[in-house]
Amino acid sequence: MEIGARVAEARLERGVTQAQLAATVGLDRTALAKIESGSRRVAAVELVAIARELGRRVEWFVAETPPALASYRQAQPGVAVQVIDTELDALVRDAEFVASHCPELVAGQPGTLPHPTTAEEAEELAVTARGLLGLSPEQPAHELSRLVAGVGLLVFSEDLGEGADAGTVLLRQGGVALINGHWRVGRRRLATAHELGHYLVADEFSLDWRVAATEASGIEARLDRFARAVLLPREDLRARWQEWLAIPDENWRDAAVRAASHYETDMATLARRLLEIDLVDKSRADDIRRVQTKQADIVEKNLVVRDELAPVSLPRTFEQAVLKLFRREVITAGRALGLLRGTFAESSLPTLPPAPEAEIWEVTS
Repeated sequence: MEIGARVAEARLERGVTQAQLAATVGLDRTALAKIESGSRRVAAVELVAIARELGRRVEWFVAETPPALASYRQAQPGVAVQVIDTELDALVRDAEFVASHCPELVAGQPGTLPHPTTAEEAEELAVTARGLLGLSPEQPAHELSRLVAGVGLLVFSEDLGEGADAGTVLLRQGGVALINGHWRVGRRRLATAHELGHYLVADEFSLDWRVAATEASGIEARLDRFARAVLLPREDLRARWQEWLAIPDENWRDAAVRAASHYETDMATLARRLLEIDLVDKSRADDIRRVQTKQADIVEKNLVVRDELAPVSLPRTFEQAVLKLFRREVITAGRALGLLRGTFAESSLPTLPPAPEAEIWEVTS
């Protein structure tokens, strides 16, 4: 019955009728109806065909939904499953499978930290987080996805279209975050820092529709401030902002371009951060939001341009773990390629050594 219910759920999300699905997989509509109601068993070959047609992996139909996602869906029965929800479901299953064979994948998870209740507590949480990431007070958080993997948070990026910014699910050990790669790099990095906040305070499941650089209220606003403080550490930004403003023949616009490049943030995030630590007034912050970095800026100021978390992006530690499982022949090439989510071609996988002759005779004799 559970498998049948999942077939129905996947079919409805795909927007096809029972008759349409039945025709494409070679079943009678009544047979498919019985499968969905749980009154008829589904053969393995039939389930593979159904999964292929509905764009799902077979294990999605037979394995339990991650508890955090199941709780979320039960709490909001009227809300349709969103793209990010579905992708997080698959990523959690993949991460837990790989971690079950490579426990070191999610090693280093810190203890739960308290939720910030004020802006200043959000700042203090950011200082703690930067310490956990191994960052010195003046060090920018470059390669943020690599840094957070060191504390057990696996960050993936996929283009989810005009949808949610990000979501996070805690695993038995560690966690998985999915960032919407549809947005620009500054917003992707801000969303990653925000999800780090959810992870550190042990929110079992979070789904963020708008990680903002604008005024808001509540815990999400405090985690937004936490994220800005992780990316733009207060005292370091104060010192560097004055240095950049003092460069001969440059002005506040040049300082903003240098700051956004140095900390790898978008202008909206930078403007909000400068305003909240009293380095600019609201009028100047509005001016900074409208600044666009030009190619001339990049050349003349010798800036470094990075495109972190461009989709599809997987944590390097996750890729390494998958390849380790493939080399050990724990998984097949097809399974490895599925776990790597289209970022590898089969020819790019390691070449496995041929089996010893004695082993071949043992199998065939």
